[in-house]
Amino acid sequence: MLDQPIAQIKGLRVKFQTKDGPVLGVKDVSFDVNPGETVCVVGESGSGKSVSSLSLMRLVEFGGGEIDGGELMFSRRDGDTIDLANAKQESMKEIRGDEIGMIFQEPMTALNPVFTVGRQLTEGLRVHKGLNKKQAEERALELLRQVRIPEPERRLGQYPHELSGGMRQRVVIAMALACEPRLLIADEPTTALDVTIQAEILALMDRLKRETGTAVMFITHDMAVVAQMADRVVVMFRGNKVEEGTVEEIFENPQHDYTKALLAAVPKLGEMRGKAYPEPMKLMGVEGQNLDPIKGTDEVLLKVENLTTRFDVKGGFLRRTVAQVHAVEDVSFTINKGQTLSLVGESGCGKSTTGRAVLRLVDPQSGTVNFEGRDVLGFDAGEMHKVRQDMQMIFQDPFASLNPQMVLMDQVSEPLRNYGLASGSELQDRVASLFDRVHLPRSFMRRYPHEMSGGQRQRIAIARALALNPKLIIADEAVSALDVSVQAQVLNLMMELQADLGLSFLFISHDMAVVERVSHQVGVMYLGRIVEMGPRAQVFENPQHAYTQALMKAVPIADPRQRKSEKDLNFKPIPSPIHGLDYKPEPSEYLEVTPGHFVLTTDSGY
Repeated sequence: MLDQPIAQIKGLRVKFQTKDGPVLGVKDVSFDVNPGETVCVVGESGSGKSVSSLSLMRLVEFGGGEIDGGELMFSRRDGDTIDLANAKQESMKEIRGDEIGMIFQEPMTALNPVFTVGRQLTEGLRVHKGLNKKQAEERALELLRQVRIPEPERRLGQYPHELSGGMRQRVVIAMALACEPRLLIADEPTTALDVTIQAEILALMDRLKRETGTAVMFITHDMAVVAQMADRVVVMFRGNKVEEGTVEEIFENPQHDYTKALLAAVPKLGEMRGKAYPEPMKLMGVEGQNLDPIKGTDEVLLKVENLTTRFDVKGGFLRRTVAQVHAVEDVSFTINKGQTLSLVGESGCGKSTTGRAVLRLVDPQSGTVNFEGRDVLGFDAGEMHKVRQDMQMIFQDPFASLNPQMVLMDQVSEPLRNYGLASGSELQDRVASLFDRVHLPRSFMRRYPHEMSGGQRQRIAIARALALNPKLIIADEAVSALDVSVQAQVLNLMMELQADLGLSFLFISHDMAVVERVSHQVGVMYLGRIVEMGPRAQVFENPQHAYTQALMKAVPIADPRQRKSEKDLNFKPIPSPIHGLDYKPEPSEYLEVTPGHFVLTTDSGY
């Protein structure tokens, strides 16, 4: 019995009814998942990987799909084998959450906002395992300890919105593991998380799999995560399985062109060693690529000094300010014309607030922001309007930053109209050339944002930021939500524009491999301060601050022979940035290790 696979997917076909007729989301896909094994299903958005997992849970019907053919054999605890494709919903209710656990991609939507964490954790235990209230609560506490949540007793009484993204994701994992399922399906469980939290959650899932013998079906588009987790890999493309093999075979000897292209598009940490300047990635199947290094100039465009931004925390009956969030604390840096400075760090370290403060989208407490020799912080509304022509921003979520009711032509032309730079047919021509510039067909000008994929929307956001020929673009996590190949194209596009137009970027990201690829200078942020700053080669190849070293250790590398073990990861929980009104932080003091490479000597709390 032991060598029998826990789940066998045979010839699965799933179709969706659309207004243009039926569409096949998955065509004839087959693979097995064995006990104690992690099978990674990889592919890009729309390749059918999530649809396969939702079919196993029989949740695909609730999303407008139907299983059109094939068998989904599942070996149950009692030794019976059942075909889930034809199982009744009653027996599915017993299996779901008990014998098959699922970790969804978005922890906030997977948790119920009106129930406490404790209530949601104990529900499955009471339904499937028949435990009483007290037993269920004890088991819930034990689960929270297993997923290493600090102060688990307090967390049981909290609501999902009171937890950070990484904590919520751990609660979802604890819920999926509550009944010790035979099969755990993890759908992109770490996409939205920071490097350090991702590393901990991957190590946690690996440990729990070893301890409980659970089979894991892991769905992701991140090849570095695959290298870290997988025993076997199934590659999907447009609803078909194109390749399957052990993790070593797939990484070291890929057979299918699509797998090769997917691996070529992954920026690997360490690839830029020995190169002084950033250069575009070589993509497969793209002719005539310009791969020259981008040097930039020594001329200073932006100089930020002692920037401090705090937010008030109101409380009490009269809503007085009772404390302050120290979001950005005494930050200084310079950006040269035609160069990229990247700010890296975890969620909540203050990197996005820094970018917004430079553009005065949030008003800093103190400091100076010199743009071309003039302090932006002293500008009135009219001068600010003028200078924003030269400083533009690309936001993290392109869907939220585009207007759903306007066609793309109008969204890209809006800045030009706003500044009175073009009208009539000249406006049309300018927008058309911007579409060419970001490699989108001109026919898309009549489309709405919802008709585009994530990568295409991000290109529209870039086209709109370029409309005014700015000198500086602040890119806030501009590629974090994109598929590997789309991310590579967008990064290359940004570097091509930098080479052609002499643009400067302030690039905000938590993806170290991407940062290594695009940066001239790198600043590492922790708790509102820059703890280390210098040329990219210095910071990556000779990290000096303890936090930078921990961050580098956590990055998964797209090579199955360089896996991280749990003992490599020893992160300290991040202290709170909220302080009382009487708190006086020390100024940031730096030691210059080598010319241009600075390390914070003030106590950073790490």
